[in-house]
Amino acid sequence: MSSIKKNFSYNVIYQMLILIVPLITAPYVSRVLGAEGNGIYSYTYSIVQYFAIFAMLGLNNYGNRTIAKCRDDKEKLSREFSSIYVLQILTTVSMIILYITYVCIFNNQYVTIALIQLIYLISVCFDINWLFFGLEKFKLTVTRNAIIKILLSVSIFIFVKTKENLIIYVILMSGASLLSQLSLWPFVRKEVKFVKPRWIEVKKHFKPNIILFIPVIAVSVYRVMDKIMLGNMTTIENVGYYEYAERIISIPLSIMTALGTVMLPRISNLVAKGEKNTVKFYIGKSMDFMMFLAIPIYLGLVVIAPEFVPIFLGNEFIKTGEIIQYLAITIVFASWANVIRTQYLIPNEKDKSYIISVSIGALTNFFINLTLIPKYGVIGATIGTIFAEFSVMLYQTIAVRKELEIKKYLIHPLKYTISGIIMYIIISNLKNVIQNQYGLIFSQILIGGLIYLLINYKFITENMQYIPILNKRKKA
Repeated sequence: MSSIKKNFSYNVIYQMLILIVPLITAPYVSRVLGAEGNGIYSYTYSIVQYFAIFAMLGLNNYGNRTIAKCRDDKEKLSREFSSIYVLQILTTVSMIILYITYVCIFNNQYVTIALIQLIYLISVCFDINWLFFGLEKFKLTVTRNAIIKILLSVSIFIFVKTKENLIIYVILMSGASLLSQLSLWPFVRKEVKFVKPRWIEVKKHFKPNIILFIPVIAVSVYRVMDKIMLGNMTTIENVGYYEYAERIISIPLSIMTALGTVMLPRISNLVAKGEKNTVKFYIGKSMDFMMFLAIPIYLGLVVIAPEFVPIFLGNEFIKTGEIIQYLAITIVFASWANVIRTQYLIPNEKDKSYIISVSIGALTNFFINLTLIPKYGVIGATIGTIFAEFSVMLYQTIAVRKELEIKKYLIHPLKYTISGIIMYIIISNLKNVIQNQYGLIFSQILIGGLIYLLINYKFITENMQYIPILNKRKKA
């Protein structure tokens, strides 16, 4: 079995690769396509994402958990994979038909771009990452993504030259998604055999998938609906500003997502074996590690965003820097909730608590957006997201307070907050000393990182064996 340390490293790379193309190409694309072109892409992509969400239901978490629990039984593994994938085909084909109908009847403004985005929806039909994640085969997904993402980056620089090349950009982005999913299929036969499932075997997966789909659609309200509401209630340029702010915030969040993705199958397997003490040990160490990273990243982004964004994206996107300063706090909220969700609620099938928490978040976000976007525009949407993430974290924490050692988990974050504030004060004042923007940003990152690590030196040396995350299991 692969070590958690290796799988975490692979999954960090995997999550970073998902973001690396937008990051590498962002300064170029933001200037070539402008706020309007980027806004159109983000708006149409947000809509097709909704159809993709309905196509996948709760399969990413459900498939991952199911495969992890039966991976030691090859025959059962093949039957479970086959029946789950047939369900995925049925739901995806249904959504493709509905999406084409929607575009032809309702989406007249950006119909060409919307039809090209259909390629992305088709790629969902071939998405079997959940199989390899459940098997903890993370290296495979990283390797094929690396090649495709590099090719995509090169293609964007070669073929996207002017604002009129928006169509080419959409073709490249959606086409890369399809190629990425197809590239996994040659390796499937090494892991499982496709067995023609009976309808009763397919049907049994529908209800638990729907249960895990509810939180997926709820989360999408404050991850995707924001941009759709901004596009309809304000200007398409605001969608572009918000999109880039989310992309930058998503970079550190990808590390947190990577840990959750790696730990979910491992914890699910331990839960199936009844190893409760080991599970609690993992959760405690994971929470500590997440807060150790999340707090300084949040405070660091607040400091550097105003100078970084104009350099990185251009002066047209100055508003994005302000959005990042507000939105950065969600890194802390989302990181805390990620540990509870992926390492306790989902592996232990505490789906009710998970559903209620994200439903509260979705409702909070929707009503705040409805109230604040007309008056405050993109900042209103940002405030809605902050309150949504906080409410999810708060409810999940309250829900597990009797099962997990929440008070113990809060001790180290207090220490990290104090050292983070010291770091924040020092690097904020560097603006009075260093005038060159490039030198200022570099100095703030370098000095801020060194200060934070030195203050927490004792913790780091005591926990080296757990960084990036656990190397070995706590002995009973």
